[in-house]
Amino acid sequence: MRVSRPLMTSVHGVILLIVLSACTMVGPDFVQPTGDVTQEWIESEDERVKTELPDYKNWWQVFNDPVLDNLVQKAYEQNLPLRIAGVRVFEARALLGIAVGEFYPQVQEGFGSAIYNRVSENAPSSPQSGNADFSFWQADIGIGASWELDFWGKFRRAIQSADANFLSSIAAYDDALVSLTADVASTYVLIRTFEERLKIAYDNLETQQESLRIAQARFEAGATSERDVQQALTQLNGTEAEIPFLETGLRQTQNAMSILLGMPPGQLSDMLAGSGGIPRAPLEVAVGIPAELLRRRPDIRSAELQAASQSALIGVAKADLYPAFSLTGAFGFLSSDVGGFDLNDLFMWESRTATFGPSFQWNILNYGQITNTVRVQDARLQELLLNYQNTVLRAQQEVEDGLVAFLRGQERVALLSKGVEAAKRSAELALIQYREGATDYTTVLTAQQALLEQQDRLASSQGEVPQGLIALYRALGGGWEIRDGKEFIPPQVKEEMEDRTNWGGLLTPAAVQKPPDAKPKESIRVPDW
Repeated sequence: MRVSRPLMTSVHGVILLIVLSACTMVGPDFVQPTGDVTQEWIESEDERVKTELPDYKNWWQVFNDPVLDNLVQKAYEQNLPLRIAGVRVFEARALLGIAVGEFYPQVQEGFGSAIYNRVSENAPSSPQSGNADFSFWQADIGIGASWELDFWGKFRRAIQSADANFLSSIAAYDDALVSLTADVASTYVLIRTFEERLKIAYDNLETQQESLRIAQARFEAGATSERDVQQALTQLNGTEAEIPFLETGLRQTQNAMSILLGMPPGQLSDMLAGSGGIPRAPLEVAVGIPAELLRRRPDIRSAELQAASQSALIGVAKADLYPAFSLTGAFGFLSSDVGGFDLNDLFMWESRTATFGPSFQWNILNYGQITNTVRVQDARLQELLLNYQNTVLRAQQEVEDGLVAFLRGQERVALLSKGVEAAKRSAELALIQYREGATDYTTVLTAQQALLEQQDRLASSQGEVPQGLIALYRALGGGWEIRDGKEFIPPQVKEEMEDRTNWGGLLTPAAVQKPPDAKPKESIRVPDW
């Protein structure tokens, strides 16, 4: 069989287009942005601050509190926002599959029809044969395909963008896990702080009740005036009024913990049993060096990957400035019952029909719309690059804030502890002197008020020290490593999704597990069927 020269020319042109499309990509290649990072922490001279690289994986274990360890594990297993972040990883993975599929022939279809036709007697195509009713049946069946070649790298850039979005969704999951572990620990410390403040209030209530009993006894004995009794009652009622406020704060904090655990608000007495009071933080902390934040914090990785995704979209938009080259083709069979033909001849070789060839489309006059679309994408990239730089700066601020809160909090606790001891002694002496008639009740009132205030401030400050350490570990990006080797969604959620939709192999750990420093791939992949 001889092949016509036009056909050979078309084939050669197609081969050339395919070869060229494999090596051309318009648009900028992404360059990792830089952030302004200090060389050392402000508090690095403090002997309690260590610059060696710590193990952040289970940082909450520094408090040596089994109750807290259990709460963090429960939250990791049951927290609903974390599950949402996990599902978004699979959403991004499916979107990546869509982008990969666009690189291959975009249209592959089978077609077929059986159509009855009646030609108008007045139509130009009428046979004019005296047969006023010219009608016929026509049937066809076949396959067709259309493939826009990736001559300018539009589809490869789209794959890069989708891949960066996918990796960014993993970083967002890790960031959610960092926040979750810190929120659980912070809420737990707040619960214990409220409990300690309530204990202090009840202890002072007993002391003030004893003072009231003494004041009443002295008043009834005629040794003092009724004013002492009323002062004692005023102080006692004020302390009693503080208790409902503290109980409200405790209940609301417990409710917040329930939500973090993925549970309806309710009693957490079983989970919180075995309290050792407010968790005690170690005196020292290892923070590493500022440059390590760029590798550790998931939100910084996510900001970089979002910029990488947007950078690739510039190339996608820029490709529309150039002609789009496509290959189209179809093969099938067509027959009709006109004249001596018959619909049963449909599958005879003589009924075959075929089309094939290259084509191009070029938006020549677009009134600057494509150019401005490229500018829009470039402006969005610049926004994300600036956002990356701001994220780096904010991360350093959060570390410094947590560090100074932790260090100064320790100093505050030490000073308040001395103040509490002095206030206790002062209140004891005042009550003894009042009982013996050596001073008036105002002295007792002042001393007991000072004691309650100092004890309450001390309890709050004892909670602020671990809170500062928790904020520091949050700022350092600790805690996300506990998901290593584990799935992003629990088995029950995975089963629910698989029962509803065919996910193929995308819900397996191998489909989504990526190292934290993974970069978008530039190579072409096999589609996800």
